[in-house]
Amino acid sequence: MSMRTMGPIHDTACCSVAATADIIGAKWTMLLVHDLSEGARRFSELEHSCVGISPRTLSERLRSLEQEGIVLRRSYAESPPRVEYELTEKGEALLPIVAAMRRFGHSWLSAGSDGQHRHHRELSPSR
Repeated sequence: MSMRTMGPIHDTACCSVAATADIIGAKWTMLLVHDLSEGARRFSELEHSCVGISPRTLSERLRSLEQEGIVLRRSYAESPPRVEYELTEKGEALLPIVAAMRRFGHSWLSAGSDGQHRHHRELSPSR
């Protein structure tokens, strides 16, 4: 049996996995990070790319990511006013997680032409 290396409790104060999951685990968050990986985006662009997100939820997610230092909000004194969001260095550090999610999705969740997921196994009756 292998020796347990993690703490007995997943608390955001002492567990880095729990703390990270607390930030990126909210719905839409990683999709926003993914969208922002291609450069600065306006609110309306992010709203359009995340079909189904409400403006209120998008605003809350962006504000939360800004407070965590993952997203930078830039306001431009133009008429009409323009606001753009972009990843900070800390936000860019999440991109390997996005890449891992993409690989996982391609390998385990992508539907083939028959609509079945690759690598999907049905449990045999003996299990």
